[in-house]
Amino acid sequence: MRLGITTASYTANFEESVELLADYEAAGIELVAVPEAYSFDAVSQLGYIAARTRTMRLTSSIMQIYSRTPSLTAMTAAGLDYVSGGRFMLGMGASGPQVIEGFHGVPYHAPLARTREIIEICRSIWRRERLVHDGAHYQIPLPAERGTGLGKPLKLIDHPVRERIPISLAAIGPKNVALAAELAESWQPLFFHPQLASQVWEEPLQGGFSRRDPSLGALDVMLQVSFALGEPSPESLAAIRGQLALYIGGMGAAGRNFYHRLACRYGYQEEADEIQRLYLAGRKADAAQAVPEDLVRAVSLIGDEDEVRRQLDEFAAAGVTTLLLTPLAGDPARRLGDVRRLAQLARGSAAVTAPAG
Repeated sequence: MRLGITTASYTANFEESVELLADYEAAGIELVAVPEAYSFDAVSQLGYIAARTRTMRLTSSIMQIYSRTPSLTAMTAAGLDYVSGGRFMLGMGASGPQVIEGFHGVPYHAPLARTREIIEICRSIWRRERLVHDGAHYQIPLPAERGTGLGKPLKLIDHPVRERIPISLAAIGPKNVALAAELAESWQPLFFHPQLASQVWEEPLQGGFSRRDPSLGALDVMLQVSFALGEPSPESLAAIRGQLALYIGGMGAAGRNFYHRLACRYGYQEEADEIQRLYLAGRKADAAQAVPEDLVRAVSLIGDEDEVRRQLDEFAAAGVTTLLLTPLAGDPARRLGDVRRLAQLARGSAAVTAPAG
């Protein structure tokens, strides 16, 4: 199983995280992911990390599809692949209407169809084809009646390091998951419950696989997990509860929260409703306390070595091929030691298909 690490992009610990990357590389960490929500952009940080690492693969986790034009997304990915020597994976996702409309001021419209068109446009640009795209949501060049009429088909000036940069799609809704299985090299679910994932996602995954181009290879299932070797501190567990409460309760309006729907599909309907009710009422601490303990444990990687080894095997049996770790230990030396030991445990865990990218 491939192991990656996420950087502390939203906090003052980014520099500390980067300083540890050389040690993480030596310990067996193969991938570093930089998040992008509505804080600092991921691209500038990924360029910095590319210069500070040698073998680690890099990924955005995730770039929102609405915040850049499709062509800029392709150019950015090609640029990051260039400065990293062919080590970049383009992580994309639709985000949600609160961020897209509330921060970017762009209508949250047709995320599935837009994602499909963006992937097609990116791959055309990376192949250095003259870009002509006549889709429902993107027309390139812009039709004359919508602009000056002076646009003409262009192709990327530089030659990309690779003509097919791997794409990883963040998706939890059934149609989005099917799209990832059809078109992407990698899929990033969130709050992946290894015992319940198949009942939620097996059908959309199989639907996508039935339309998948064999040249894409096996789908890499890339999962972000909070990680602590040994019994985590109360503060660490509180952080996991707080994150779950934020997403289930507050990451979207009532009736339009994708993570609330996921918790319900897992069978936590009553608990999810209560978390959302408390969170939207401003009672965030109470919402966190309402998160079921078994859900906290299932979607994380925490415990002693025997417990962690068992969880690794469960994730592998459920199809996970890459773990993006968020280490919970407060001390940097402890985080590094925990990651080193986990890498040793992972090498002995259940065999899985080698991931793409």
